[in-house]
Amino acid sequence: MSSYDVFLRFFFELGMLKTTHRTGWSLLGYKQSESVADHSLRAAQIGYILANLEGYDHPEKIVSMLVFHDIGECRTGDINKVASRYVRSDEKTAVSDQLKMLGEIGEKIMNHWDEMESLSTTAGRIAKDADLLEMAVTAIEIMKHKGADTSDWIDNTEKRLSTSSAKEFIHRLRNANPAEWWKDLKKF
Repeated sequence: MSSYDVFLRFFFELGMLKTTHRTGWSLLGYKQSESVADHSLRAAQIGYILANLEGYDHPEKIVSMLVFHDIGECRTGDINKVASRYVRSDEKTAVSDQLKMLGEIGEKIMNHWDEMESLSTTAGRIAKDADLLEMAVTAIEIMKHKGADTSDWIDNTEKRLSTSSAKEFIHRLRNANPAEWWKDLKKF
């Protein structure tokens, strides 16, 4: 099998992220949850902005970390905090297995994944904060649009943030209106 065929298989597997839904919001009775791919895209976009606000010289590295961070969920699914009390997944093994056939490119992706998981670098901490902040933004959207109490998600997220920019965003997020962005656009 050629390396192009190996990569094509990986591309098809990545498509699973579009159909794998994040399960935590179902605990609130929220049925139309986002896909893992939806979450990863906005987390990467937030990560780029956080990296710049934090003065990190290579924001594209943060984006790379975030677009590949949840790839293990193609194989493990998304396991929410309640389910994780009873179900264990070895996401690192899943990611390693996914990437081992990709050679040097797979090694680079694995290094990004490890760096974000370990939180041992500035890049890893910024990427993790972006991942968490995306979840908090979604929590506010669900709270404001669906009336569900997502304050626990926001409180728990706030405790885990490490960058000053992410902490400022979470502080402001509590009073934000998710529909505010478009209201001035209606004025001609």
